[in-house]
Amino acid sequence: MATFSIGTHTHLCMFHHFRNSRLSLHGLHSLQSSPPSLCRIRGPSLLRNHVLARAEDKARGSSTSSPQQFQDLPTESGTCDPLCSLDETSSQDFEDSYKPKTDLLKAVAVFAAAATGAVAINHSWVAANQDLAMALLFVIGYVGIIFEESLAFNKSGVGLLMAVSLWTIRSIGAPSTGVAVSELTRASAEVSEIVFFLLGAMTIVEIVDAHQGFKLVTDNITTRKPRLLLWVIGFVTFFLSSVLDNLTSTIVMVSLLRKLVPPSEYRKILGAVVVIAANAGGAWTPIGDVTTTMLWIHGQISTVQTMKGLFVPSAISLAVPLALMSLTSEVNGKGQDSPNVLASEQMAPRGQLVFSVGLGALIFVPVFKALTGLPPYMGMLLGLGVLWILTDAIHYGESERQRLKVPQALSRIDTQGALFFLGILLSVSSLEAAGILREIANYLDAHIQSSELIASAIGVISAIIDNVPLVAAAMGMYDLASFPQDSEFWQLIAFCAGTGGSMLVIGSAAGVAFMGMEKVDFFWYLRKVSGFAFAGYAAGIAAYLALHNLNISLPTTLAEVPFLSGS
Repeated sequence: MATFSIGTHTHLCMFHHFRNSRLSLHGLHSLQSSPPSLCRIRGPSLLRNHVLARAEDKARGSSTSSPQQFQDLPTESGTCDPLCSLDETSSQDFEDSYKPKTDLLKAVAVFAAAATGAVAINHSWVAANQDLAMALLFVIGYVGIIFEESLAFNKSGVGLLMAVSLWTIRSIGAPSTGVAVSELTRASAEVSEIVFFLLGAMTIVEIVDAHQGFKLVTDNITTRKPRLLLWVIGFVTFFLSSVLDNLTSTIVMVSLLRKLVPPSEYRKILGAVVVIAANAGGAWTPIGDVTTTMLWIHGQISTVQTMKGLFVPSAISLAVPLALMSLTSEVNGKGQDSPNVLASEQMAPRGQLVFSVGLGALIFVPVFKALTGLPPYMGMLLGLGVLWILTDAIHYGESERQRLKVPQALSRIDTQGALFFLGILLSVSSLEAAGILREIANYLDAHIQSSELIASAIGVISAIIDNVPLVAAAMGMYDLASFPQDSEFWQLIAFCAGTGGSMLVIGSAAGVAFMGMEKVDFFWYLRKVSGFAFAGYAAGIAAYLALHNLNISLPTTLAEVPFLSGS
């Protein structure tokens, strides 16, 4: 699942105040904090600032810190509850540098821009040229999202403003306001399903994370042989990411690498393998990546056919880079012994139970959809409700463990990321309602005859541009009448959008998390990894087309299960 993050910008800055503390991540000791300048990072790719914050928070153990650790933070009154925020500058420094006139000018500029936009939207030209106005506004808004690092505007805010503005224009240009309201109601219902699904999934993962449940996975990795470890790390991440989001999988595995392998070029290579594996693992299940989830919820793909059709190509897209990386000098070096710190670390109380229930809840979602016919988000909310009652029961009366309960977890999930999805998906739905996406689809059909080429191009572009709006646009351009459920086009879209982001380190939430945790720069990844990732991407597409043309799919008894065969 593409792009979930749980830490926040405020949390990241807050943790610079106790650099020398020794906290835990899934029971792992924390490393030194990064320079304060990281607090100012705002990257252009999907959820980048929150991904970096999440990575750094986890490296310091923010999700498992006790309330007492938070209370040790100094403030003017001498105490600080978990909800307080600390600034990098002291109160005296703030007073010295405070310029009220500057803030007033900024406020006036914002209001002036809003007024100008309101006047422009109500201009008669907009009503007469709705399609062009909406296309221009979408391009301007998306440029603001891509270059948020330079503009210092959060992408979630830009996305929400863009969505409201586009629908306002649509209401002006529609045959009647009632038509626009009807279109918006339908679009909101579809988008809300995805947002509810993501919020439920993020909360379940955060609860499992808080109980250090992922130690059940990481404790079983004991080999230190460089080449074998490369493959083990790759495929453990591959299967872990198939049921979790790729961001959480990356953070768990990179944190493990910090204990298994000393700082070196080899450890960076292993981290890059985690990124490729996390993205490949999320592509072959309907709950493994946000884009496959979108396609699944809206009926473009089904559970069993997707797993049968995409498992082999996804595995090949990982195996090819692993085989090529195994030949590099960094991997062929001698293994280095490291202290077995994992054996002495303890899981949180009832962590194994919470891990089992949480994982079961995620896996049960497709089964619930097949059994009841209800939307997938209902199954996710069912799992969250069960886990909520369970954690309330097992931690009843344990006031010092409130952080292990759902209310505290809800304060740590990335609601900003969910709002970003909301803004983007509503924006794309407005273009669909206006018929713009259909016009683009007709143009592509007239000039590019190959649907395989279109899907492959979307994957390459997703290494630069967020895959969520790309997939949302594809869903708006082509309906199920053009390409029926589980057709080659939709399965290729799921595969390409999920794995294409591995070609650049900024192309996925997993890559950005790795970049933040291991201090890897863009050009190192481009030189050392991008070629291998592209080779895997191309091999996966070739494998899918070969298997599809030969009518070969992964043998599985799941297809014989009546309640799953049609899901």
